[in-house]
Amino acid sequence: MIALALLLAMLPRDALGTWGSWGAFRDPSPLRCFAIARPVARSRDAQPFASIANWPGQGLRGQLHIRLSRPRSPNARVTLAIGERRFELRAGDSDAWAPDARTDVAVVAAIRDGRSMSVETIATTGTPFADTYALKGAATAIDAAALGCAGR
Repeated sequence: MIALALLLAMLPRDALGTWGSWGAFRDPSPLRCFAIARPVARSRDAQPFASIANWPGQGLRGQLHIRLSRPRSPNARVTLAIGERRFELRAGDSDAWAPDARTDVAVVAAIRDGRSMSVETIATTGTPFADTYALKGAATAIDAAALGCAGR
């Protein structure tokens, strides 16, 4: 979490707080507020993260964004697992998102009730991998991010 805080501190943004392994931040331009965390296992080369963002100017709330720890194989599916829930994500080379707003809502609800989540796919090398996140503090960070952009 310290490395995440240092990385984010170098950018022009307001820190809204940290809870467990999650932090909440507000960027002024374009205005967005987000909760963010790094996976439990650290990556040497990549900067993977999971975030839930609010973009008031675009009317978006609670939008999931995952940066994978490795580039994924072009045809590999990306699955987010939280407890017994599974969500298939839309993915690029190293990023993944919920396919629609309804899934974003379901993911945030599952995060609020979960203890951990993992994002699973296959790397370009053909090796399966998973990035795992602790969810302690996630609900509070998500709420702080929502409040950080409320009324704006």
